[in-house]
Amino acid sequence: MEMLIWGGAALTMIGVVALLWCIVLAMRARRSGLPDDQIRARLQKVVALNLGALAISAIGLMAVIVGVILA
Repeated sequence: MEMLIWGGAALTMIGVVALLWCIVLAMRARRSGLPDDQIRARLQKVVALNLGALAISAIGLMAVIVGVILA
């Protein structure tokens, strides 16, 4: 069960780092000075990445919880 806990913690950390990267990408897009249409296109890509990062983080947290319950 230790492997499940540590693996889940690693997945969670990867998801959190990806969420922080989404924040950086969104701030860069807003500060770029591009027209609104191009900013929206960039932010739509960031939203897709954000949802993926959130899903990875949630799966990691679920793995940690399952590992703790089974331990």
